[in-house]
Amino acid sequence: MVTFSHTDHGTGEAAWAASGLAGLAALPLSPQELGAMRFVVLAAHPDDESLGAGGLLALLASAGADVEVLLCTAGEGSHPDSATTTPARLGAVRRKEFGAAMELLGLAGRWQFLGLPDGGLNERLPEMCTLLREAIARRPGPPQQVALVAPYRADGHADHDALGTAAASIAREAGHALLEYPIWYWLWASPEDPAWQSWVRLPLDRNHQAAKRAALELHTSQIRPLSALAGDGALLGEEFLEHFHRPFETFAWTRPGPAEAVAGESAARPAPHTSVDAQRIFDAVHSQSEDPWQYTTSWYERRKRLLTLAALPRETYRSGLEIGCSIGTLTADLAGRCTRLLAVDASSTALELAAVRVAPFPGVSTRQVTVPHEWPDGGYDLVVVSEVGYYLSSPELGHLLERIQASMAPGGTLLLCHWRHPVSGWELDGDSVHALARNRLRWRTAGLYQERDFVLETLVSPADAGNSGA
Repeated sequence: MVTFSHTDHGTGEAAWAASGLAGLAALPLSPQELGAMRFVVLAAHPDDESLGAGGLLALLASAGADVEVLLCTAGEGSHPDSATTTPARLGAVRRKEFGAAMELLGLAGRWQFLGLPDGGLNERLPEMCTLLREAIARRPGPPQQVALVAPYRADGHADHDALGTAAASIAREAGHALLEYPIWYWLWASPEDPAWQSWVRLPLDRNHQAAKRAALELHTSQIRPLSALAGDGALLGEEFLEHFHRPFETFAWTRPGPAEAVAGESAARPAPHTSVDAQRIFDAVHSQSEDPWQYTTSWYERRKRLLTLAALPRETYRSGLEIGCSIGTLTADLAGRCTRLLAVDASSTALELAAVRVAPFPGVSTRQVTVPHEWPDGGYDLVVVSEVGYYLSSPELGHLLERIQASMAPGGTLLLCHWRHPVSGWELDGDSVHALARNRLRWRTAGLYQERDFVLETLVSPADAGNSGA
């Protein structure tokens, strides 16, 4: 899990300056093209917009673009240990600072406060999606002419990640462009991280740089101490603010409409339009290589399997179901935890390899099944969905969750594990798969482990549920 504190020294700006960040490709839109577009900008807290996109906002205002900014929370939780103020008073101060920054950036009267709770956006994902759809619908236009601007969905701050996930979901749903701005990423990440290398750079002229810096100065409650007392220190130190004094801003850029997957490990994973295509596509992938995703050789994959096994809340299960087993590497590890284990996959080619790998385990069987349209009979007290959910459309994932709910024994475990970096060209990504599962099932979360690269989660069905037994 990405863990950090605003007091961490983190990665200094000198390291980023030497990384080649300034050599990233420029955003392929001219000021004139930007001025002809409509932008819906999302900020989780007051100051996010100035830190991550203040230069962009100043440019859009000067170019005459149609811009609406949605402020989700008042940031009232920024100083939880303060003895001199309350969350309500601090929230009022921060909203006033935000309004002043909007006016300075040329966007007075073009923002709306949504009143969501600071620190609670992860639980309000459906509501945020609804509010974003409503904002887009207020002044409808061609989808390709609308761009969403939101926090980077792997920024490491729970509210930023949730808001970025909501924006990505709506962008995919409607075919909008998406610009994601990192904030805390610059603190905890390092130039060795591959994520930033596929991003784009927005050059800022002197006027837009000055406007961004002046907007940041207006967020006094965050850049200066509230008082000299403990708990009232500045949240944003000078070293951290150096990241936002660059002559450019950096965004993860998803173009409107279908696109190729971004560079990175996940780019090699094919994206069937529906699960009906899965058998043909995955058979082709496995016919080219017996281990197309380096399950047996990659430390990332081996380590992830070890964490997956450690995350299971029970030592043993009577009847397990693994969905999307591929060549059976995780299946072999799960075999020791299950009396009976059924591993299914859409690819007959992959299953031939899996059958050989699990042959030494008498309680394990494999079967070709294309979920959710097909489903194995029986009940289960363990269902594993690892690196599979984002291959489905939203309705298909909903159908899969209904199948799992109907087959799960009372008190059974659903384990989810998915790659969590932004990926263009798929309707869902890992974070949205997990959010949809939580919101649809409403099962208790037994454990949640989140890193920069993947999220691992266990949900437990109600003990008194009327589901079928194992």
